Amino acid sequence: MPRADLIVSLVRAGSQGDQKMFRSTVEAIAAEERAKHHNLLADRLVENLREANTRTKLPEVVRSFDGGHGGLLYEIEPRRSLDSILLTPEVHCAAFELIEEQQRRDILRSYGLEPRHRVLLSGPPGNGKTTLAEAIAQELMVPLFVVRYEAVIGSFLGETSSRLKRLFDFVRTHQCVLFFDEFDTLGKERGDTHETGEIKRVVSSLLLQIDSLPSHVVVVTATNHAELLDRAVWRRFQLLLELPTPTPDQKTAWFTRFEVTLGTSLGLSAKTLATRLKVASFSDLEQFCEDVHRRYVLSLPNGDIHAVIKDRLDQWKRRVSPPGA
Repeated sequence: MPRADLIVSLVRAGSQGDQKMFRSTVEAIAAEERAKHHNLLADRLVENLREANTRTKLPEVVRSFDGGHGGLLYEIEPRRSLDSILLTPEVHCAAFELIEEQQRRDILRSYGLEPRHRVLLSGPPGNGKTTLAEAIAQELMVPLFVVRYEAVIGSFLGETSSRLKRLFDFVRTHQCVLFFDEFDTLGKERGDTHETGEIKRVVSSLLLQIDSLPSHVVVVTATNHAELLDRAVWRRFQLLLELPTPTPDQKTAWFTRFEVTLGTSLGLSAKTLATRLKVASFSDLEQFCEDVHRRYVLSLPNGDIHAVIKDRLDQWKRRVSPPGA
């Protein structure tokens, strides 16, 4: 009997504990085969596992055009490395350790240990939460799947629960980074008196699904409003990292890097630029440098980078300062 066809009989024959072990093993095998681009075998394993789990139900038909997840996710091709983004030493160290544990998980498993794979990022918008998730995926050389809330959250809460189940069933058989942006949208406080009992059950189901994910799925969640998160959320995550607004030293380092990228002197010191540009996020820093670079390129061959920067600083001052300030 082919390897994939053994799944139904093995899962159905065992006890409940055996079934759970078989499911976890098959999910891991499918993820490994998919990582080797053996997609036909991986799909066959998933199909047989679904058949075994549904027992009397017919296997779910997965449409080829929806990526296998029903349009509940979209994939970002990771391009940013960990060293390309500016992080606090604490966050950089924690992210590096997570990546190392994932890359060397076979060693950990030989000692009966699993790598950490659940991360909660908090902090103001525009300070690198999505970028850090992308960098983790790039370092691990796995896909980055981003949850599409507009597709997950249905008109009826029962639909939301069903879609969440399908989403998690899909990612369990992939080595990937699963990213929940604005996680407070789903992981809100269950004690909120304005929420119904059904919403609270959806939150409970979501947390249990995250708990049960295998360690080859790295779950990264991000929130701008940590105070809205359910208290149980904090216990679900092995890494709790805060990404604050850029410090003056980080702004200086940013402009030092930009000068190297541009290949010419900026006409002002990196420290002076960091002091004069009044922004409060890495996203704004990146946009400012792209703005300068764009105008400088269009002014060549007689471009004056100092004049370009002075003009952009004046424009950005008007942008971030309300009239009459």
